[in-house]
Amino acid sequence: MGKIQAAESDETRLKKKVVAKLQGHNNPEGDAALRALRKRLKREQRKRRALALRKKHAAGSKPAEAATPSAG
Repeated sequence: MGKIQAAESDETRLKKKVVAKLQGHNNPEGDAALRALRKRLKREQRKRRALALRKKHAAGSKPAEAATPSAG
């Protein structure tokens, strides 16, 4: 079996956790757990952006009209 797709992405879940940790926090810079959450969030964002860039490069240099369907 493959990996089961979550209802919300890892990135969304991590964003919520970071916001929840920041609520009423007096020293966010010194919190190792918060720093680890932020690092995981940034890693997920990098993965998403890298995937988008790979897909864009894989599509090649097609004319703009052919790449996007016309709205009209």
